[in-house]
Amino acid sequence: MKILALDTAANLCAAAIYDADDAQVLAALSENIGKGHAEVLMGYIERTVEEAGIAFNDIGRISVNVGPGSFTGVRIGVSAARGFALALDCPAIGVTVFEALALEARDAHPDTSVLVAIDAHRGEIYAQLFGPDGNAMGGPLAGNPDDVVTILSKAPQSTLLTGSASRIVNERLGQPLAVVGEAATGAIATIARIAAGREPGEAPRPLYLRGPDAKPQTGFALPRKSVS
Repeated sequence: MKILALDTAANLCAAAIYDADDAQVLAALSENIGKGHAEVLMGYIERTVEEAGIAFNDIGRISVNVGPGSFTGVRIGVSAARGFALALDCPAIGVTVFEALALEARDAHPDTSVLVAIDAHRGEIYAQLFGPDGNAMGGPLAGNPDDVVTILSKAPQSTLLTGSASRIVNERLGQPLAVVGEAATGAIATIARIAAGREPGEAPRPLYLRGPDAKPQTGFALPRKSVS
């Protein structure tokens, strides 16, 4: 089965074709573009499919990073994944940043619990704890560094730390944890690999842990004209 994997949740814009039968990436393109994912994503997908030497009809599954991340970026990726799934009549699988980073940490250190901590800016951190079996030990959290430290009170002593907020968390701990990585998102191949082993279900939805930064300007709204 060929999987088209997409990630537009952070600064990276990434697309890949993953062969689930041979467990290998046939082609991948990932660049740090900051913003403007909507303008380049379709071109990335087209180039990736061409480099993989397949046709769009060969794709049997879509995988996508559902966040958390940029409000607009996540929405772009999820919308594209759902659109391709509809056009190709195949399932789309959502994968969270937490799941991808936790799997990468456990690839290097099997049977170890992992705390994934992502810098959400504005003094906040997105975090989720995973046990030695790879299963989540509770849902994802959006909070301050002290809230994340509270999560660690339920974690085994050998817990590893990964994610872009790793240093922030360790600054609050009296005994810092071993850091596996400081990435803001998982590799596009990891997102595809998780989707390959997951049963299809509901269509992917963005994982938003807080509201968008952009707010409507209500102070300048004009009163509606009454109709006589």
